Amino acid sequence: MGFTKVYNSAGEALDGLLFDGMTIAAGGFGLCGIPELLIDALVASKVKNLTIASNNCGVDGFGLGKLLDTKQIKKMISSYVGENAEFMRQYLSGELELEFNPQGTLAERMRAGGAGIPGFYTATGVGTVIADGKETKIFNGREYVLETGLVMDLSIVKAWKADPSGNLVFRKTARNFNPPAATCGKVCVVEVEEIVPLGSLDPDHIHLPGIYVHRIIQGEHEKRIEQRTTRKREA
Repeated sequence: MGFTKVYNSAGEALDGLLFDGMTIAAGGFGLCGIPELLIDALVASKVKNLTIASNNCGVDGFGLGKLLDTKQIKKMISSYVGENAEFMRQYLSGELELEFNPQGTLAERMRAGGAGIPGFYTATGVGTVIADGKETKIFNGREYVLETGLVMDLSIVKAWKADPSGNLVFRKTARNFNPPAATCGKVCVVEVEEIVPLGSLDPDHIHLPGIYVHRIIQGEHEKRIEQRTTRKREA
């Protein structure tokens, strides 16, 4: 059999890539567009002392929250952690390290790392604890803080469709942190809802080219809704 990027399961796709103390970029926003199957495989692997860069850390008992329950995460690099009581407990008790990043800064740190850019200046966070200990510089009379690009050992992301070469299409708001997270890992593993034949994706509709993607799995996803807001039906 020739070279293929398609694997039969999340466990197989992560085989040989995991080690204690590694760094991981995880796509998704809240529970939208998260790599559920790969997270479950990380839990099953029992790999520990992980540093994970992700917008948030799931919710209690789901998404990256599962890795909190098993104490496999040492440090989170995140923007928003307000939906997870166990995250708060571990952080306040000193069990979990936390590096807060403004949301746009975190996205750009991932994108910059994937583009080979070691650092960039941003006005976001100047004058706050975000800038403590970091270099600042004045451009056109305004102060900016130096942020570093993120390069991680592994990226785990969720896409809607892929072809066997790893060209990806994301669906709606799942196209949030997934593309930049995919680019900043030394190895990128993607889970998708559908694998389509090579050549069937319109090149103009591909959101991330397969050059960034190393391994692909296809599977069923729960797609849990984080916060459901409804109104009463009209009579």
